[in-house]
Amino acid sequence: MGVLSLPVPMRLPVPMDTGGEEGGWHTPSLEDFDFVGGFGGPDWVNKPFVQAVLAAVIVIVLWLLASRKLRTVPSKRQFMNEYFYNFIRNGVALDALGAHDFRRYLPYLLGLFSFIWVNNLMGLFPLLMFPTFSNIGYAWGLVALTYIIYNVAGVARHGMKYFKNMLLPEGVPPALWIVIIPIEFLSNFVIRPLTLGLRLFGNLLAGHLVVLVFVTGGAYLLFESEGIVNRLAGGASLVFSFAIFALELLVSSLQAYIFTVLTAQYVASSLAEDH
Repeated sequence: MGVLSLPVPMRLPVPMDTGGEEGGWHTPSLEDFDFVGGFGGPDWVNKPFVQAVLAAVIVIVLWLLASRKLRTVPSKRQFMNEYFYNFIRNGVALDALGAHDFRRYLPYLLGLFSFIWVNNLMGLFPLLMFPTFSNIGYAWGLVALTYIIYNVAGVARHGMKYFKNMLLPEGVPPALWIVIIPIEFLSNFVIRPLTLGLRLFGNLLAGHLVVLVFVTGGAYLLFESEGIVNRLAGGASLVFSFAIFALELLVSSLQAYIFTVLTAQYVASSLAEDH
């Protein structure tokens, strides 16, 4: 399977067969995110799909369990659940949407953060080792859902005036409409969803590639190459990979938070009376 023999259905960088000459090492690239084999059935039933379904089940079950047997004096489990709930409720939904609107969108924001976070953490578990949103199609799926929600919210609040609010800020003189309207259209209806998806996808993909570089490169230097310097460098690379994993844990949590905060802000912008 590769120098690490990890049980993951993706191609890891391996020593190259050079016809009897000294072996080499494939630098990790996008090809390492291709899948070897599958789960049977249609082609779309692959590892990201299984992880996304698994994450959805985990999130639903955990929050259903969290809502049962609540006590005035919380247990440790209830305390942790309430901490995460209040983190999204007070730190994201209430701050962005205000006391009047936050309750309506809190379930989506809480589920969104939980779903992204669980999927991102899957990139750090040895039996999985693949962040779901490093497959850009799943990032676009969340972006499409958020895009629909904040636009529908705006239309429901303002009717067709919503599009005027989004395309023409208050107080712009008519002479500038020909310039402002295309800019606002690109900003609110194109760039917003584009950057929202690319930010999530790019950070998860890049982070996993960095992990592959340090782990597979270090393992190759340590076990396949010759020379004490190479072996020391390989060992140092493997040790340093633990710091990279810790950084990935931070990035995974941060990207879930950023996506959720931006979603709340976009909804708040759609609900606002003017821009």
